[in-house]
Amino acid sequence: MARTADIAERRPHYARLLAEGTGRFFQPPRTTCPWCTSDRLRHRLRSRDHVQNKPGGFALDECRACGHIFQNPRLTSEGLDFYYGDFYDGLGGETTAKMFAGRGSTKRFRHSARALRAHASPRRWLDVGTSHGHFCATAKEELRDTEFDGLDMGESVELAAKEGRIAAAYRGQLTELAQALAGRYDTVSMFHYLEHTLMPRGELAAARTVLRPGGHLLIEVPNPESPLGRLFRGRWMPWFQPQHLHFVPIGNLCRELERIGFTVVSAHRSGNQHIPVDLACATWFWAARAMPKEDAPWLARRPGRVAVAVRWAVALAALPLVLVAYGLDLLLAPVVRRTSLSNAYRVIARRGPDHASERRGN
Repeated sequence: MARTADIAERRPHYARLLAEGTGRFFQPPRTTCPWCTSDRLRHRLRSRDHVQNKPGGFALDECRACGHIFQNPRLTSEGLDFYYGDFYDGLGGETTAKMFAGRGSTKRFRHSARALRAHASPRRWLDVGTSHGHFCATAKEELRDTEFDGLDMGESVELAAKEGRIAAAYRGQLTELAQALAGRYDTVSMFHYLEHTLMPRGELAAARTVLRPGGHLLIEVPNPESPLGRLFRGRWMPWFQPQHLHFVPIGNLCRELERIGFTVVSAHRSGNQHIPVDLACATWFWAARAMPKEDAPWLARRPGRVAVAVRWAVALAALPLVLVAYGLDLLLAPVVRRTSLSNAYRVIARRGPDHASERRGN
């Protein structure tokens, strides 16, 4: 009943936002690649919002010169606010927090912390895009002498600090806060963050500013070169439209890091950063096409009893298929993690000294 009341309270707000349609949420389409500026673009796929079921259609284009994949046309700032609304905070905040606190996420977080520990023992670590801070809480168990801080746009980062999962909370954008945090951290992590950003190159430069010389940057992002992305097309969970704006191939990312003064010490498509959900999510997204929409504040009105009954019937019929698909995800995960099928990759890079530091050392 509380959720129903929350939805009803938010419905007029969304009605005002959608009164003129979704067209204003998009920028004009690009004709050149945002990574290499080539005009050799091709359409990759179309998708919709499979998770929240907010209205609108989204396209991904691929650069034939460098392989970069990006949302085109891209969302405006207003569009990003609309599609992020009630996901990490608000109506969907509790569900998202539970997802990150789940057993699968915790296990993956441990592996990520151990991957960095193989190269360094940081004293201060900043997790960018930390959300509710669950990575930091888990990593602290692996690195007990490390102090973890978090940075994010939403109110979740402040809640993470209040609940003790991080020592300090920074609310805002890394590119805007970097100078204030310059040289403060031994490690910066970006777990499935870079693909959400408007300018990935700017985020990498900001991370370098925040790091001390010799500090490490740990990045995990979707692997756009995974064959599963072509197999499942718009129903491949890592495409995650409309939130994911950029998909950087691992080679492009490593070359950019080297260009701005990092040394790549580890770069792997295969590994335990793979998230075993591809089959299960694709199956659910397929079944959801036959379901009436679940009540949400962006719908003009609350679904009627018949629609609710049909949704439950289809969901119950699809549940065994989804469970079988998830079982296959888990069964195949050890094999997938050793191959290019992995849906994510991990890069660890060490920040080089500033030129001024180099001169002082000569």
